[in-house]
Amino acid sequence: MSAQEHLRWVYERVRLLNAAIEDPLALVREPARLAGLHEWLTFVDPTLAAVTTIHYNLFLGSLQAHSSQRPLDLDPFISMRQLGTFLLTEVGHGNDAGALETTAVYDRATDTFTLRTPNAGAQKFLPNTSPIGGPKTGLVGARLLVEGRDEGVFLFLVPLTDGRGVLPGIRVRRLPARLGSPHDHCLTSFDRVRLPRAAMLGGVHGRITDGGAFTSDVPERHHRFMTSIDRIMTGRICLSAGTVGASRAGLTAAVRYGRNRQITGVTESSRLAVFALRSHHGPLVEAIATVYAMNMLYREATRRWSERDRTDQAALGQAARFVSVAKAWITWQGRSVGAQVRERCGAQGLLVNNGIVEQLMAVEGAITAEGDNQAIMVQAATELLLLHRTLPAPAGSGQGRALNDPGFVDELLAAAEGIWLERARLARRAAPAEALARRNHAMGPALRAVDVHGHRQAARVLAGALTGMPACTARELLGDVHLLFALRGVAAHSGDLLRHGFLNAEHVDALPLVMERLVACLAGHAEVLVDAFAVPEAYFEGMPIASGDYLAAYDDPGGPWHRGDPVTG
Repeated sequence: MSAQEHLRWVYERVRLLNAAIEDPLALVREPARLAGLHEWLTFVDPTLAAVTTIHYNLFLGSLQAHSSQRPLDLDPFISMRQLGTFLLTEVGHGNDAGALETTAVYDRATDTFTLRTPNAGAQKFLPNTSPIGGPKTGLVGARLLVEGRDEGVFLFLVPLTDGRGVLPGIRVRRLPARLGSPHDHCLTSFDRVRLPRAAMLGGVHGRITDGGAFTSDVPERHHRFMTSIDRIMTGRICLSAGTVGASRAGLTAAVRYGRNRQITGVTESSRLAVFALRSHHGPLVEAIATVYAMNMLYREATRRWSERDRTDQAALGQAARFVSVAKAWITWQGRSVGAQVRERCGAQGLLVNNGIVEQLMAVEGAITAEGDNQAIMVQAATELLLLHRTLPAPAGSGQGRALNDPGFVDELLAAAEGIWLERARLARRAAPAEALARRNHAMGPALRAVDVHGHRQAARVLAGALTGMPACTARELLGDVHLLFALRGVAAHSGDLLRHGFLNAEHVDALPLVMERLVACLAGHAEVLVDAFAVPEAYFEGMPIASGDYLAAYDDPGGPWHRGDPVTG
């Protein structure tokens, strides 16, 4: 299909999906169900997953949350007569979305808002606001001005297009095509668009009274903004879920291809599957272990956010940090897994019909969406550094402790995290007494610490999943998966752990040998491990690399080999 045909197909399919969902509002209220949907949608079609998360999570989820404050007619959006989109990011403001420049000026005399884009940098960047896909309504992030006072950023419900095109006062321009699955990303601006008072999604964080006065129970404008965009956290879970799903599908295809691709063996007359080579299966086995850890970390993030205590600000902050670190760590790991999948499939991995490059680009989008990963990790690193006190003393260089002891490995990962946090603390103290300098000096090691933190949390929840399993072959196999994944984190910091006395020389010598044995063992079970990902067989139809006879996809019925000509010298 052309890009335009693909987009029309996506919007048709999202309505088919909506018709299959019994209660869309129940879906958006349950992060686990919504995330589960994204696990399976993303590898089927990344654009479909993007349109889905925008409509259900960001748009309908925000409306549903605010409808408890004030009755809203949600039926057009539940039925998808109107498709929802979300307009927050501007050309000049992404991670600093609290500094948005789009304005909504309240006029008490008419009881209306005037929505306006004041400059080029305030144009809304990337939302799917084109007329493709039928009528659309957006939630627009804008700075509320009341009698000249800046009351902070709120969301406003704004009709954007009807069945014929863009509505008056709204300007929509398509952005250049992106790599991967096509999307109707646009620049959107507003020329004095009048909105009724009911268009503002207000609540305890801010509202306009019947008398035309602004009131809020939340004094800080930043907290008002964060309340308005509360669905961002569920969005991070959905992006994590989609990355996990895409990684599972890609690895399944890569393992199948490695088993089917025959190459010259040890002798010129012998043939063997390329997967038999350690240089080929090693990276894939490590990727499989990583995806199992990604999967469990995403599920734990979903559980923590679903069960969060909204009345306990400290607990709420911890849950938000866990979700945010999980999103950044998972999507970065998804990029690494996708790169290995693509490389192990050679030139075949570059072809669009094998789906691998499309998934790689979907993960690139997830890395930036709902909060850029680097910005998320900077915030998390700052919080961890504030919580850090001192590095715990090593207990006798791990004397008598074995590398196959999950408890010992967890302690080593915690120690590696602590080492980098301690370096960050010392760097901050040694920096010039100026805020930016202190921040910059500490941030390098602090970011290393938060990366170890993500790895440690993933290893911990993967180990926790094993504790409830009865003793069986599957538990032993998953135990090896956990150990390989956890030891990869230890190996990356073994020098520091040795230097600070958490490991001894014997441990360091044994570490690569233990990991090699785990890789060799798991390679023999790779097909079992990826079969457990349960990617539907229908997904692989028309995908040559996943076929038992991938050469058949390239056969030419008119080729000379079909004429049966005798071979001559």
